[in-house]
Amino acid sequence: MPSSSSGFADGLLTHLGKYGYQARVSSVNHLPLLQQDVENSRLRLFDKEFYEERLSWFNYNVPESLPKVKSVVVVAVPRLQTQAVVTWKGQRIPLVIPPTYTAYDRTRERVEDILAEKLKEGGYTWARTSLPLKLVAARTGLSRYGRNNLCYVPDMGSFLQLVAIYSDMPCEKDYWQEATMMEGCAVCDLCHQACPTGAIRKDRFLLQQERCIVFHNEKKGSIPFPEWVKPSWHNCVIGCMHCQKACPSNRKFLDLRGEKEEFSEEETILLLRGGPRDTLPAATLEKLSNLGLDDDLDKLPRNMGVLLRRI
Repeated sequence: MPSSSSGFADGLLTHLGKYGYQARVSSVNHLPLLQQDVENSRLRLFDKEFYEERLSWFNYNVPESLPKVKSVVVVAVPRLQTQAVVTWKGQRIPLVIPPTYTAYDRTRERVEDILAEKLKEGGYTWARTSLPLKLVAARTGLSRYGRNNLCYVPDMGSFLQLVAIYSDMPCEKDYWQEATMMEGCAVCDLCHQACPTGAIRKDRFLLQQERCIVFHNEKKGSIPFPEWVKPSWHNCVIGCMHCQKACPSNRKFLDLRGEKEEFSEEETILLLRGGPRDTLPAATLEKLSNLGLDDDLDKLPRNMGVLLRRI
């Protein structure tokens, strides 16, 4: 039987803190408000193509596998930049991969395992969500938005990954609140200045997503970059770090690195050529997997090519 003792949810958050994570719990009754938040933004601000590619998969219905769901638990996990160090024209060139791309699924599964084990102690169960994680984190007070629309958590900056689950654990203390922006953003526009595409605008808070480099370099590799995107603007194998590197809240994390993999010139040439997975050596595939790039093989010729073309 589920635990009847008070404070189980608080104990869960404390337990997560032992791993360096931060978390909040909110009532599942707020799901319609989450959906309305996204719908209001879609109608007013979202580019249709961006919405259909990135946001249309959200599901605000509780899972049939957990009919007595009562709460949503959202967790922030600190993450670091990683590197693919390639050899090109005899030079070793470090190519940056932003936080969360490397080991995204492994990180999520690790957090879910920790949550499942702790919830089981109280007699509770859980299920995965398909929710807008940044909005959930902001609405629970776990994070605040930066002017660049990224999530910021104390002692993590924007170098983090979010994980959320449903649970039949009671929501003893509901952290639900209005989403807020970091106080420092009111008097700072460094991310606006750093964004070469103009995606971070002064006349509205929400990012102009269709102008963001991330939106374009995460597309299928057969889709070329728009002509208005200058080659010099690219800075990562996938994703972008311009605004995160400019943000004062991230300064102490910028020189920290997580995983790093080295690719020989022969491997680099193979990656730039593209082609089926079975044309790559097993050792190369393992390196790509360690960096979370094994599902992005079709994007690497385009994305790496624009970075290495300057050499």
